[in-house]
Amino acid sequence: MVDDARPLTPGSEYRVGNEPEIRTGAGVVRGRWEGAVAVFRGISYAAPPAGARRFAAPGPAQRWQGVRDALMFGPPVPQARNGGSVMSSASGSTDDGSEDCLTLNVWSPDLGTAKLPVMVWIQGGTYLENDTANPHCDGALLAAAGVVVVSMNYRVGVDGFARITGAPDNRGILDQIAALRWVQDNIAVFGGDPANVTVFGQSAGGASIGALLVMPMAAGLFRRAISQSMPGTYFTPSLAAAISTTIAAQLGVQATVEDLALLPPRALTDATTAVIAAMPEFVDAWGPMALTPTPFSPVVDGEILPCAPWRAIAGGAARDVDLLVSHTRDEFRLYTSRPGSEPAPETMTAAFRHLAPGTDGDRRYRAAYPEATFGQLFEILNSDWLFRMPSLHLADAAHAGGGRVWLCELAWSFNSQQGAAHCLDFLLVLGTLGPDEVRAHRFAHPNAANEITDVAHRMRTDWVNFATSGTPGWAPYDPQARTTRVYHAEPITQPYPEERSRRIWAAHQFDTLDLPS
Repeated sequence: MVDDARPLTPGSEYRVGNEPEIRTGAGVVRGRWEGAVAVFRGISYAAPPAGARRFAAPGPAQRWQGVRDALMFGPPVPQARNGGSVMSSASGSTDDGSEDCLTLNVWSPDLGTAKLPVMVWIQGGTYLENDTANPHCDGALLAAAGVVVVSMNYRVGVDGFARITGAPDNRGILDQIAALRWVQDNIAVFGGDPANVTVFGQSAGGASIGALLVMPMAAGLFRRAISQSMPGTYFTPSLAAAISTTIAAQLGVQATVEDLALLPPRALTDATTAVIAAMPEFVDAWGPMALTPTPFSPVVDGEILPCAPWRAIAGGAARDVDLLVSHTRDEFRLYTSRPGSEPAPETMTAAFRHLAPGTDGDRRYRAAYPEATFGQLFEILNSDWLFRMPSLHLADAAHAGGGRVWLCELAWSFNSQQGAAHCLDFLLVLGTLGPDEVRAHRFAHPNAANEITDVAHRMRTDWVNFATSGTPGWAPYDPQARTTRVYHAEPITQPYPEERSRRIWAAHQFDTLDLPS
């Protein structure tokens, strides 16, 4: 940081000082040095998706005159806990400017010409939630390790992922592409190298990256990718349309732009919530996706998203993109460890009937895990079907397609109740779960507060090394050796640790989910 208050003159890119000003393509933004990292929050990367643009592909950001403060996160996109003030309907407008919800944030340790690696974070949230103001998604600690970090708000729920007649599919991912284009055009003035961009994301963010890898519109926007806990759900247009029709019917309308544009965001989030509560009842009509936590996933429409990622990547679609694939050991325990979340026996039986591969999935799981209770088998099955096996098969596909790919698993946990559950990995990489929080957890292991700093530092270092050089520090993955980095309190490199599940799913082909025939 340089303490210099020179004005930003016409044609210049910087005004350095404690509140640095930088000229982007749309206008000048003023950030703030917070310790050793300069932070710029709430920068518009696309036009407000409001009124006639509500269900459209993102348009260019509107230019502004003067200096715009970039000191606060932008307003979140519509979601269940914030459905009222953001993005007006076509029949009305807001007065507080909160329609401008497609914003991004930048953390940079050097605003000079260092050409630092750039890491673009794509947050998860079951395609239903997305808010970069979440303190667990703060990029400061990762940026302090020597990279420029970017995060963005993108549309979710009906606005971002429902199949709507008259609107493009995958609007939330189109928002992500718009943010990546902003990075290409602007990140150099924040100290980043547009030729060395790594996208990394978890859960819905990880599956979005799976889609980005095979989307023609995203080609050339990033050099490397990290997919964490990628859910294996991608929908055919028929399945997506059936779900959207059901949500719209809750409101007595059709799933068209003309009908939905007249409704306020809260009406759509409330209708979605009602359908989520009833989803298990749709399993015969919608298939296995009805047993997941969300009615949304990327839509394989054959144009914006040509096909599911495994097939395209195995065919070489992303061979020029270095890929790091990760998952946690106990993915689904995030859901089963919640109070009152113990599944009913009929729910577990339905899961084995609809999720397990082949016609004898129940028997195969019992044979592979003879020590497990039926409830534990249910958790293992869901971990496998939704996260672990789609991730493993993505690594297999990348290798088959001639790409460079690495695989890792988080096995460390700080408490026995939750284990290495879904979401723990990104908290460690970003460093937003600290020793004090771990120490305060009543089920924490005796030494967990001491261990978390080391485990988080190792993962963060490996992620930064990958973004910098294209290798995280262990041997690449191949289907024969299946070399995997496993993060315990002391990390080890070994053959893939979930061998029993791998064998069960070895012949399965992950692809788009369709309506049952």
